[in-house]
Amino acid sequence: MNKINYEGFQPDSVVQSINKKFVARAEVGYAKYGNTMDRDDLTIEEWITHAQEELMDMLLYMEKLRVEFEKKNKAQK
Repeated sequence: MNKINYEGFQPDSVVQSINKKFVARAEVGYAKYGNTMDRDDLTIEEWITHAQEELMDMLLYMEKLRVEFEKKNKAQK
């Protein structure tokens, strides 16, 4: 596989969209918590706990979407 020469590289529109969302999310986090992911006041265990909590939230969102998708499919039949 050829490696990308990043000098002058312009990512595709999907990557650009995700990059913008990451920056926007970082700005929201900074406004809300007053620090960035470079913070050093959390232990490794605390970082793991935060990650677990975020993943649990994601599972809730996915379940909500699954339920709504099933409702829509039943309604169309």
